[in-house]
Amino acid sequence: MRGWSFSGGVFDLEGKQKRVEELNQLTSKPDFWNDAEKAQTVLKEQAGLKEILESWEKYRSGLEEARFFLDLSKDEKSEEALTEAAARVAEAAAGLARIELSQMLGGADDRRNAIVSLHPGAGGTEAQDWAEMLLRMYLRWADRRGYRKEILEYQPGEEAGLKSVTFTVEGDYAYGYLKAEAGIHRLVRISPFDANSRRHTSFASVFVYPEIDETIKVEINEADLRIDTYRSSGAGGQHVNKTDSAVRLTHLPTNIVVACQNERSQHKNKAMAMKILRSRLYELELEKQKERMETYHKTKKEIAWGSQIRSYVLHPYRMVKDHRTGIEVGNADAVLDGDIDRLIQAYLLQASEGQSATG
Repeated sequence: MRGWSFSGGVFDLEGKQKRVEELNQLTSKPDFWNDAEKAQTVLKEQAGLKEILESWEKYRSGLEEARFFLDLSKDEKSEEALTEAAARVAEAAAGLARIELSQMLGGADDRRNAIVSLHPGAGGTEAQDWAEMLLRMYLRWADRRGYRKEILEYQPGEEAGLKSVTFTVEGDYAYGYLKAEAGIHRLVRISPFDANSRRHTSFASVFVYPEIDETIKVEINEADLRIDTYRSSGAGGQHVNKTDSAVRLTHLPTNIVVACQNERSQHKNKAMAMKILRSRLYELELEKQKERMETYHKTKKEIAWGSQIRSYVLHPYRMVKDHRTGIEVGNADAVLDGDIDRLIQAYLLQASEGQSATG
């Protein structure tokens, strides 16, 4: 495993053990709960570090067992023992890779749930169908990881696909992973909507925001909001009906628009829309901070039209290429079926190495 060491490096076991000891002393103080919000933050950090250290110990023991079976296979010329040794090594390697990846997700918001919005580019039905394909890809990816997902707002296309969709992905590090998908995605294929079977290029944008909790204060002035209600439509969920229960909020100072139509209750839809708006405003503030640090220009470029982060080619050959990392995957069908972890991990590794080089 690259980057692993007991002292220093990517994993830094000694540093984490020392930090756990510091947190243990902090939590044992009589006044620890005087500041409840700070206490919760400390407990969350403590639990995360303990989980990493316990996992490391588990896989270290697995490697010791693998060595035992390997010695046994040599002494007794046992194929069964050799197979068992290989299995233990593979399990430990996969586990350590997961821990290493989690170390790349050290951002303040990486462990949060994610709010994802998809929008087709110009091109009518073809682009709208592409946005629908991306929605399916991300929902399948969430299923693979055991994440909970929920469509909050869905505007169907006129003939096929969708005009816009917003959904949540709930689970540990959902935002940390999905932030790698923010940007423009390009599809090249023979269009099923073209009677002459010509090749078309379509674009769709993916926006990803961290779902913020009540510990982060984002003040919204009611006077700055325009609230519209309308009838739900499309694949918004089982509670969609024919009443004016859907809610659209427009934040006038920033012109951010969010909508929710998933619940039968207008009150619940408004509450969820407010939650999304708070996340959008929080993300906007983070972007302003990045701009002040002269790094936001790169992020802005990545999500601009004409600077796609990834291409999915289905004709004349089949391949998916991430333009940021250079990673190419020949099995485009598997990627569109949600197998995108390799692409995400390559981007996170590159971003992590870039931060280390400039840190």
